[in-house]
Amino acid sequence: VAVQCQEAQLVVTVHRDLFGNGRLVSAAELSLGPAACKHSRLDPSRNTVTFSAGLHECGSTVQITPDSLIYRTLLTYEPSPGSNPVIVRSNPAVIPIECHYPRRDNVSSGAIRPTWAPFNSALAAEEKLLFSLRLMNEDWSAERAFTGFRLGDVLNIQAEVGTESHVPLRLFVDSCVATLSPGAEASPHYAIIDFNGCLVDGRSDATSSAFVTPRPRQDVLRFQIDVFRFAGDPRNLIYITCHLKVTPAEQSPDALNKACSFNKARNTWAPVEGTRDICSCCELGNCGSPA
Repeated sequence: VAVQCQEAQLVVTVHRDLFGNGRLVSAAELSLGPAACKHSRLDPSRNTVTFSAGLHECGSTVQITPDSLIYRTLLTYEPSPGSNPVIVRSNPAVIPIECHYPRRDNVSSGAIRPTWAPFNSALAAEEKLLFSLRLMNEDWSAERAFTGFRLGDVLNIQAEVGTESHVPLRLFVDSCVATLSPGAEASPHYAIIDFNGCLVDGRSDATSSAFVTPRPRQDVLRFQIDVFRFAGDPRNLIYITCHLKVTPAEQSPDALNKACSFNKARNTWAPVEGTRDICSCCELGNCGSPA
């Protein structure tokens, strides 16, 4: 699933091999938002279904923070009944979708020349940035088929950003939260990454969760999580909601822009790049906030 957050709309492109098992879902089984908006385009050659909707359409919600406007909606897969109603071969799925827009931006009476792109313009215009979060196979060579997991397995997760701008970017995972229903604020919830890039799950006993170092590229960040479940709850579907962000690749990592893992052998926090002191706030559980 790929999401483009454009100026006045969001565009969601769904591969019909939604679960990576070779079985193509029907476009009619997919809908966007609580209003169940239908797709706007179907590409048979690529086996993709595309939804285009205004930011306030299809029942989306908006949250206003001091720095951002956050639009939220859901992509829903509702399998149609098979020829034999006694059995089912696939489960419904709900994928949360968020678009973040900064409340501060450049304002100019003159058009920006197409021969150059200032970084703050490229960063603020989120339609130029395409974020993705994918579950990868053991050697990171391809996306993993959605086959389910057992306790003791390890999740290989790859975050990536693509941009039409020529400006080199470094990607960070600011936070990741696991929940039993869509949305980072749902209860119960469990923080996997917190405090602006501290992989706090790796601080727990008997876990090996950590960022993978070195990065394959500055716009890619990989991390591994030991599989877990919520105690005392029979549900076997877990949602992981992550907040991704970028900085100029030339900018040195700091306490607010970092990727830190806990090294149990040395009993200390270590960054993927940058100096060790940027991770010291992970142990304190308070890394400040942007000015």
